[in-house]
Amino acid sequence: MKKTKLLIVAALMFGTTPFTLQAQTGKWQSLFNGKDLKGWKQLNGKAKYEVINGEIVGTTVTNTPNSFLVTEKNYGDFILEVDLLVDNTMNSGIQIRSESKADHENGRVFGYQAEVDPSERRWSGGLYDEDRRGWLYPLDINPKGQAAFKKEQWNKYHIECIGNSIRIWVNGIPTVNVVDDATPSGFIALQVHSDETAGKKIRWRNIRIQTENLKPSKPDNIYVVNMIPNDLSKQEKAEGFSLLWDGKTTNGWVGAYKTKFPEKGWEIKDGVLSVVKSNGAESTNGGDIVTVKEYGAFEMKFDFKLTEGANSGVKFFVTLSEKNKGSAIGMEYQILDDERHPDAKLGKNGNRTLGSLYDLIASKKIPHAQKRIGEWNKGLIRVFPNNKIEYWLNGFKIVEFTRGTKEFLDLVAGSKYKDWKDFGMAPKGHILLQDHGDNVSFRSIKLKQL
Repeated sequence: MKKTKLLIVAALMFGTTPFTLQAQTGKWQSLFNGKDLKGWKQLNGKAKYEVINGEIVGTTVTNTPNSFLVTEKNYGDFILEVDLLVDNTMNSGIQIRSESKADHENGRVFGYQAEVDPSERRWSGGLYDEDRRGWLYPLDINPKGQAAFKKEQWNKYHIECIGNSIRIWVNGIPTVNVVDDATPSGFIALQVHSDETAGKKIRWRNIRIQTENLKPSKPDNIYVVNMIPNDLSKQEKAEGFSLLWDGKTTNGWVGAYKTKFPEKGWEIKDGVLSVVKSNGAESTNGGDIVTVKEYGAFEMKFDFKLTEGANSGVKFFVTLSEKNKGSAIGMEYQILDDERHPDAKLGKNGNRTLGSLYDLIASKKIPHAQKRIGEWNKGLIRVFPNNKIEYWLNGFKIVEFTRGTKEFLDLVAGSKYKDWKDFGMAPKGHILLQDHGDNVSFRSIKLKQL
């Protein structure tokens, strides 16, 4: 039998195609020889790693932290493929560009992790930052990606780390598109998560990598999480996003009810736009700022960071027609330190807490959704042409409603906005960043019109 036919037969036997691809490209290198763990070492936990029938098998043990089987070499730019079969009741992951340093929690592994999660939340293929920043790309933001992983079957992970782009596919379906430069190089590792039950197994095979003459896959159509401040990725530009704030100047923004940007109360420094701390009152220092342009249907991304006890907000459909005192009128994405600011306990049923449609709809409180005070959060407001509106926080949907419905109008009638005619119903309006007298910062403010 010819060599090519042998390769095809072998590929069919193993249920995947890497051998034929390798024959075609000649660029793949195997990270696992199929016989032993040469080129790998174990860090942190005491889970069992062994080679059985040409596969690496990881087995949980009790009373041990997360375990990692780590490549002895580091890798920067690469394309990695791994096949895996996991017990339905365990958690695992593939570390990429990861590190272990003596000065970081006595060598605890940290860095990017392609999630393996067969639980009901279905986050397999998401991107987690192990022991550092937590979830970068939970799959709530990519419902199609949630359907990629197959329980009780072999699953193929395809991971591309090229420059500051990190992209993941599971079984050919794109699950992650992240732009980040926190760690340009590091080891690859196979994780066995700590578990209260011993004997659960995950199996890996066909572990291969490309490191030269890399050709990224074609653009996907999934949501992009860009961690680089005030940056637009190539895909974001192609999707129609532009910077609503350029990261440097006051261009495109003015004070609410003013003709120019406030002379005090706001600070631009090192790519960050901040409200200067004053007396904690509403719009009494620099005052709110608004976009010069007005917008109807749109998708807006923004990063924000709170200080202790701080209050602010992002408003939209701001018409400036009310000529009111205090903060200009508009629907608001609440930004608040819920633990320390008294506003969190006002309103109804928590509808003034972080991420709420202020004074109307309380945001869902989801584990992992909120960062600690002093860390950057990623907000997202989606306003669809059919008047459906979504609020997202760090990749989690926290509010969903449709303006103009009876439910919405009833909420308005019972709120502080009841006396404002047609509140929230303008066809378009300005976008506003609120000065509530507290130090709150913004960056990476991006918008595309829908």
